Amino acid sequence: MAPTLAVLLTASVLMAMHHRQESANDRNKKAALRRTVTQARSYAHDVLAKAPDDHPCREAVRGITERHDGRLISYSYARSGGSLTITVRFFAEYEDTSMFGVSYSRAHRCYSFEFRRDAEGGLRERTTPLEKCDVA
Repeated sequence: MAPTLAVLLTASVLMAMHHRQESANDRNKKAALRRTVTQARSYAHDVLAKAPDDHPCREAVRGITERHDGRLISYSYARSGGSLTITVRFFAEYEDTSMFGVSYSRAHRCYSFEFRRDAEGGLRERTTPLEKCDVA
């Protein structure tokens, strides 16, 4: 009877520890994804600040992307509509804990930024989170 009780007690403690670790990992990942939202807002602000009167070039956009822990996926400029569309994947690292230690994982999220001229001739920005994101 005592060995069975010891096994059940050990199993319940291990299950409780696993549940707490999974909850902490989920919280850490959600916090990392919230940081990508902040990065995206800051990124859009920096792109607008870099070129308030004209669309920034690809090299400038790539430099801003790297400063914000992101990777430029696509850059397209439509001359007829005067719009610039940029797709960026942002990364945020977080701790992923297990019984064997702590590892660092990356949460990623892709955003599409559209910069278009408004009635006054300045650039306006629209940010859209993308459902599908190239992970490679």
